[in-house]
Amino acid sequence: MSRSILCFGEALIDFHSEGNDSHGYPRSFVPFAGGAPANVAVAVARLGGAAAFAGMLGKDVFGDFLLDSLHSAGVDTTGIARTDEANTALAFVSLDGHGERSFTFYRPPSADLLFRPEHFREESLRNAAVFHVCSNSMTDPALAETTRDGMRRASDAGALVSFDLNLRPALWPRGVDPRPLVWPALHLADVVKLSTEELAWLAVDGEDAVLEKLWEGRTRLLVVTDGPGALRWFHPDADGELPAYAVRAVDTTAAGDAFVGGLLHGLASLETSQDRIDHLVTELPRLHATLRFAAACGALTVTRQGSFTAMPDEAEVLAFMENYA
Repeated sequence: MSRSILCFGEALIDFHSEGNDSHGYPRSFVPFAGGAPANVAVAVARLGGAAAFAGMLGKDVFGDFLLDSLHSAGVDTTGIARTDEANTALAFVSLDGHGERSFTFYRPPSADLLFRPEHFREESLRNAAVFHVCSNSMTDPALAETTRDGMRRASDAGALVSFDLNLRPALWPRGVDPRPLVWPALHLADVVKLSTEELAWLAVDGEDAVLEKLWEGRTRLLVVTDGPGALRWFHPDADGELPAYAVRAVDTTAAGDAFVGGLLHGLASLETSQDRIDHLVTELPRLHATLRFAAACGALTVTRQGSFTAMPDEAEVLAFMENYA
């Protein structure tokens, strides 16, 4: 059995707005399967990689829909637990004329917040080539510790640990500064992905201070995306910049998740383990090809509506890269 990319955290229903009334309010909302780590798992599966998802779903119609959607996408769902103590999380997504999104979350309470360390399947952690999480599972103290527990256990089993900040301020308790709460997870990750805005948010003492603090932990590769702008990458001994792809955006909801899925799929294809990232940085053509592939995944995704439904397959990505001018 090939080792999988195991994504942990929330799977939820994204209700996307459609049409506006005379006052500018949405006329209706259409449900799409989503949730950042679940999106990454689907992105990997669509690209032909071995993907698995771990998390908690409610025993409700939305949980059934998400479970079926993940399974239909080719994601291993044996790591999913179910509960009747809370409902599946919901998010309502509004898009502006440029496809930029804003979120209204119905969480907490929600089922994903009830996942605990004992719900992890040891077999799943042992079989993981990559273990991926984001900060949405850091908003609750008990779930945050569960997330860090999974990161440590996966790392001990030899998995590459990935962290996408994917900051959603509306998910955090009012009056709480997330910065000191996300740093312990950042220090447990081998690979970190930030947006330009997230890097600026972390950089209260400047970018150099962020980098210096990252290198104090396990991180060996930081990737910073900027939509259609140039993406940057950093390693303790090197850094670089690459152009991205400029496309007309329809829906940017899952762009970052598609990028991460493409990046992790590429790293897994290169068998980039914890101790091989340093070696990859010495092979810049390979690293740059992996990052450009990830950028193409993100660019293609924003031209489509939805989350799971927007993820491209490998043939589409390669054709896009070949035809892009």
